[in-house]
Amino acid sequence: MDVKQKALEMHEQWQGKIEVVSRAEIKTREDLSVAYTPGVAQPCLEIAKDPELAYKYTRRGNLVAVITDGTAVLGLGDIGGLAGMPVMEGKCCLFKEFGGVDAFPLCVKSKDPDEIVRTIELISDSFGGINLEDISAPRCFEIEAKLKEKLDIPVFHDDQHGTAIVVGAAMMNAVKLAGKKLDGITVVINGAGSAGIAIGKFLLKLGIGNLVMVDIGGIINRDESYSNPAHAEMAKITNKNNIKGGLADAMKGADVFVGVSKPNLVTPEMVKSMADKPVLFPMANPNPEITYDLAKESGAFIVGTGRSDYPNQINNVLVFPGVFKGALAVRAKAITEEMKLAAAHAIAALVTEDKLSQEYIIQSALDKSVADAVAKAVADEWKKSGAR
Repeated sequence: MDVKQKALEMHEQWQGKIEVVSRAEIKTREDLSVAYTPGVAQPCLEIAKDPELAYKYTRRGNLVAVITDGTAVLGLGDIGGLAGMPVMEGKCCLFKEFGGVDAFPLCVKSKDPDEIVRTIELISDSFGGINLEDISAPRCFEIEAKLKEKLDIPVFHDDQHGTAIVVGAAMMNAVKLAGKKLDGITVVINGAGSAGIAIGKFLLKLGIGNLVMVDIGGIINRDESYSNPAHAEMAKITNKNNIKGGLADAMKGADVFVGVSKPNLVTPEMVKSMADKPVLFPMANPNPEITYDLAKESGAFIVGTGRSDYPNQINNVLVFPGVFKGALAVRAKAITEEMKLAAAHAIAALVTEDKLSQEYIIQSALDKSVADAVAKAVADEWKKSGAR
C-alpha cells in the first residue's frame, strides 16, 4: 500500500496519536481525596509560597509544549496550525517514545509574532520547555529571540537547531572518514531559510574553514544588499572569497554540499566539479536535491539524506528528545550554544572508529540509546557552565 494512503487510514483509525493517561490511580474515596479535593489544596498552597515547587508537585518538569502557527509545515508551506496538528502530534509521540518526555501539541491561530510570543508567555507556567515547530522565516528568528528574553525555561526551535545539530554530527564523521579536517573544508548550503541559516551558523561554531550560502537569488555575498536581516548577517560572516553566481558556481571545488531547499537542483556535473571525496547531504523532503543513487553514481564519497530508505538518514529525532531530556533533568533555564555543541559531539561519538563507513556516519534514527547520550552531554554542559 502507498505510504500516503496507509497514513490516512491509520490516522483515521488512531483519531489522534497521543492521549492523556492518568498517573494517579483513583479507585477509592481516599484516592479521590488525595488526588483532588480536599487534599490537592496542600500542594497548591506550597507552590503559591514557592513556585519552584511546581517541579516537585506537578508534571511541569517533564512536560514540553510543541507549538506551531502552521506557516511552514513539513515543506507543505503555510497550511495553518490546524492542518499542522498531525505533525505536532507526531512530534509529541517522538518525544515520549525516544526521550520519555511528555509533550503536548498547541496550534496558535495567528501569524503575528508579538501575538504568538504573548500567547506562549501566558501559558508557559504549565511547561518545563517550549519546542517551536514549523514556523516560517524570518518570523521564527524573532519569535524565538523574544521568548528567550521573556521565559526562564528552555526555548528550542527544532527546525533550526535540531537540524543544525544532527547535520553537524554527521559532518564531523563524514569529514573524518574523508581524511579531511573541519578547518580546511568549504561547505555549500543551498537554502537560506531558518534551517539553512541555523546550520550555517552552527557549522561555523564547529570550526569549518569556509561557508558559502546559496538562496533563490544566488550566492550570498558582501556586494549585495539584503532586505532580510538574516541574509545580511550571513553575508558578513560567510563566503571568504566573496564569489558570486549560482549553485553550480558555489559547488566548484567545494568539499561538502548541504541541501535544505527543493528537489532535483543538483546535477551530476555539479557533483563532479566538487573537491576530491565530496560529501553530499541533500535533505529536501520527501525528494532530495539529488537522489542518493544519482549522487553516488556521480562520484559522491558519502551521501546522507532525510529519508529512512537510504543509508545515513539525517534526522532530528536523534536530537530533540535527548536535548530536552537533559535540559529538563537539570532544570536548565535555556539551551545554550555550548549545550548544542555538546549534543552534536555526543551523537558523532556514538559511531566508533571501527564502525565508521561510507554507509554509516550516524546512528539510526530508531536507536533509542542516542537520547540518553545526548541528555547526559547536555545536562553535563549546563552543570559545567555553572548557570542558574
